[in-house]
Amino acid sequence: MNKNIIYTLAVVLISAVVAIGLFMQPTHSDHAGEAAHAGEEKEMPKGSNGGRLLQDGDFALEITIFEKGVPPEFHVYSYFDGKAVAPADVMLEIKLARLDGQVDTFAFQPQGDSLRGDGVVTEPHSFDVSVTASYQGKQYRWQYGNYEGRVQIGNDIAEKSGIKTEEAGPRAIRETLNLAGRVQVDPNRLSHVRARFPGMVKQVNRDLGESVRQGDVLAEIQSNESLQSYKIKAPISGVIVRRDIQVGATTGLVPLFIIADLSKVWIELDVFDKDLDRVRTGQSVLIETLSGTSIQGKIDWLSPMAAHASQSVQARVSLNNNDHHFRPGQFVRGLVTVAEHAVDLAVRKSGIQAFRDFQVVFARVDDTYEVRMLELGRSDHDWIEVLGGLKAGTAYVTENSYLIKADIEKSGASHDH
Repeated sequence: MNKNIIYTLAVVLISAVVAIGLFMQPTHSDHAGEAAHAGEEKEMPKGSNGGRLLQDGDFALEITIFEKGVPPEFHVYSYFDGKAVAPADVMLEIKLARLDGQVDTFAFQPQGDSLRGDGVVTEPHSFDVSVTASYQGKQYRWQYGNYEGRVQIGNDIAEKSGIKTEEAGPRAIRETLNLAGRVQVDPNRLSHVRARFPGMVKQVNRDLGESVRQGDVLAEIQSNESLQSYKIKAPISGVIVRRDIQVGATTGLVPLFIIADLSKVWIELDVFDKDLDRVRTGQSVLIETLSGTSIQGKIDWLSPMAAHASQSVQARVSLNNNDHHFRPGQFVRGLVTVAEHAVDLAVRKSGIQAFRDFQVVFARVDDTYEVRMLELGRSDHDWIEVLGGLKAGTAYVTENSYLIKADIEKSGASHDH
């Protein structure tokens, strides 16, 4: 047979086998099921209630996590020789070993046709499970892994990917007021340069937008009275923001140049009446441009007068602007810190991701990352209070956490509720 034909048939056969393998992969269900660790998912037998079926000879347990209208709890069904066993005839204990070393132990009591666990199966439902049961004088044991939201990433790969972590701990949450404003030139750093004596412009040395130093020659004027030429020099260092001078023109009262020293600028924020009692001088303010540039400052002046048109009161923030990130006329916003609240536990907002119906961070233990479902409280620009779902001192991902989420979703290490 032609070698090309043999090669083509081989490729088709291999592709078909791979497709069948993918099609036969087990799908995720509810908490009765398990998710893969780093994507290595194994198919499991299920019972009539949709739970994991553990069997040893004629004796079997079906383990489910029930959460309809109640916090998640174990409901376990017992069988012998395929028939239901009275819950009171079975002694049962389940231990859950979590990634961080915590072990949760559950005892069981009969309830209806099942055995009910005596505690809440807290999120995430990701653990190594040990089951011990006794029935008719015989003891049975099982162990298995039930993982969700967990993935392994080598430390070298994590470092190259820019994944960074830090420990969760106490923080000060700042209550802020969002104000709109504009960048203005500091009037004390603005110079209107005029001719000392009326005359004709003989020479112009500097143009609009140029930076000048104090003492630089800007132009040369011939006096009308003496017919002697004199030089006009820059009285301050800064940028020429206006030029109204041409060679051959006659000087008058209009400034020939306006120079602005932009190494410091004013931010004028609009404070409306409803917020006036929350704003005062000395308060910390984070100033942000629309492009995301930010700098910390303080309110150094609050106007005693209201603007006629808007009825707002101006709050002024003086800023160093050596890098010229802030330009006069530019719109900005100011986040004024009006109160601070010390909280026992907070995480960076940059680490928060959406996972199922939760807001989460990803905890790191060695080279393993696992989801932590959070109960959240107050927040500010950078931090958010954690009321539950995370232990103090836990290392969690603060930067590029979306990569962890993507890896978990790709590996299938999560399941639907």
